[in-house]
Amino acid sequence: MVVRFDGVIEQANDAALQILERERGELLGRRFAAAFFTDDENDAFIQSVLDAVYEKGRRQESYVPYRRGGKVKQLRIVSSCLHEDERVIGVILLISDITELSEMRDAIRAMNTIQSLNRQLELRNRVLQETFGRYLSDDVVREILDSPGGWQLGGQKRRLTVLMSDLRGFTAMSERMEPQALVSMLNHYFALMYEEIERFRGTLIEFLGDGMMVIFGAPAESSSHAADAAAAAIGMQRRMKEVNLWNAEHGYEPLGMGIGINTDTVILGNIGSEKRTKYGVLGAAVNLTGRIESYTTAGQILISSSTREAIGAELGVRRTLRVLPKGMDREITLYDICALGAPYAIALESGEKPPLRPLVPVTLRYTLLDGKHAEGGVRETELLALSDDEALLGSGTALGLYDNIRIVLGDGLYAKVTDIRAEGVRVCFTAKPPEFAAWRDALWGASSGRKEAQP
Repeated sequence: MVVRFDGVIEQANDAALQILERERGELLGRRFAAAFFTDDENDAFIQSVLDAVYEKGRRQESYVPYRRGGKVKQLRIVSSCLHEDERVIGVILLISDITELSEMRDAIRAMNTIQSLNRQLELRNRVLQETFGRYLSDDVVREILDSPGGWQLGGQKRRLTVLMSDLRGFTAMSERMEPQALVSMLNHYFALMYEEIERFRGTLIEFLGDGMMVIFGAPAESSSHAADAAAAAIGMQRRMKEVNLWNAEHGYEPLGMGIGINTDTVILGNIGSEKRTKYGVLGAAVNLTGRIESYTTAGQILISSSTREAIGAELGVRRTLRVLPKGMDREITLYDICALGAPYAIALESGEKPPLRPLVPVTLRYTLLDGKHAEGGVRETELLALSDDEALLGSGTALGLYDNIRIVLGDGLYAKVTDIRAEGVRVCFTAKPPEFAAWRDALWGASSGRKEAQP
């Protein structure tokens, strides 16, 4: 399109007319102002042409929208000089419709924006995964990030398997250790235990002091959650040898762990408030798991009847226990397991406990424990035989099966009743003070020559 400096449109070719959607008679010979000034929608287009005219033909380039018939085009306008007899008398306007190119450019920009946002989202998710993965299991973090309502409070019923572990005698041990050494020892222990939990698809819910609560069968559902829990427990007990080798190298005391497992329906989900939430489980099944774990001694794995029924693999059982957990009105059966068949093919390392060595009977003073608290004052009984791990008390000792006692020795020698027979009450030590070895050796020395006791 050609516009003279007096504002008259001198020429408009077919391409310009098509782009501007005007008839030739609407433009040719008319002043540009008269032809376009009533078109309020196209101020940017009008201004770009006037700028070219006012600048007396100095080359200009602009990109403007052009509206016509409810549609919007994107135009590129390039101006150059119109000469006559070596005089500049107007401007030549090259008008191009770049709508498709503009749309493509916008699409590319949008795509680049989306890619940038995706990279930011991936980075955010990776940071969240790495950060919260130290506080929650990977499966829980993925469920929270992938689910639109992942952070919302609420729960659901789910049948799964709960595992609880606890270190025997850890409280007494912790009082004898420096905080930094204690945390270092615990961190190493937890790291090895978590490897076994992760190996068998468990979800660590929380650390319970020196213990752990783990679920199998959530967030990802599984038909083998009971067997997975049993396999993880056996793997965890096997790793305790590695834990204690490391402890010995660093001058720390050996650790012993008990594990309880139960399978039932629980309430699973995000629990807490809008400001502080945790992914957890609730219900009687969880409480019962804690009760089952409390019956264990170091190195032992006890499972409920429901867990045994849910395990499809062949199961190695060392013995069966009948117990009456606190808060229940009937006895339940627990199974002391040591092996799991195919496809797991995993077992505890076999090893006989050292035999009890008979003693010249000596008086032993102890208190009965109810949870962490002493009950009924100091009592006395006879100590008949002793090993590194166990003792045989007199048959008249007023104790029940699975009672916990604190023997008066140094900071306390803790033990659990594991068997009651006519010849005496057998207890397994759960925590030993530093004075134990000297005390044991003195008793053995005083009783040398006696035959080994037959519990």
